[in-house]
Amino acid sequence: MPEKKHITLASDHAGFLLKERVREYLVRKGITVQDLGTHSMDRVDYPDYAEKVAEQVATGQADFGILVCGTGLGMMLAANKIPGIRALPCNDTFTAYYARSHNNGNILTLGSRLLDEAAMQKIVDVWLATPFEGGRHKERLVKIDAIDAHHHTEKRS
Repeated sequence: MPEKKHITLASDHAGFLLKERVREYLVRKGITVQDLGTHSMDRVDYPDYAEKVAEQVATGQADFGILVCGTGLGMMLAANKIPGIRALPCNDTFTAYYARSHNNGNILTLGSRLLDEAAMQKIVDVWLATPFEGGRHKERLVKIDAIDAHHHTEKRS
């Protein structure tokens, strides 16, 4: 990992145990982590936590976000409602690599029901080490942003 990063992290109840392992792993690597919850396995609603992390990433308060739920899909759906967020579910290193290199993903979503700790560590390592390639991929992201702007005309800050 070439530079120190600030990661904002959260989960719902289904992702709590894996989120705890993610946090511990990142701290061991010397990465600054802000854990926005949940802090137990008591039932919570994942959109509340996805929004918190996505807002931190969208406003530049964090370099990246990591969200954990049962599949990574619900967190992805909710986080992507925040302008400027590209949350992508990665449950293997192949998708983690392309989520960063081609899609410039800024939030990694993980599925606690799909991953063990060893797989999570490999995915996180690839996600954090992979730079965005830019070029033709940047042009495609501009098109995606244009689609979003076309369909969401409310004022953005």
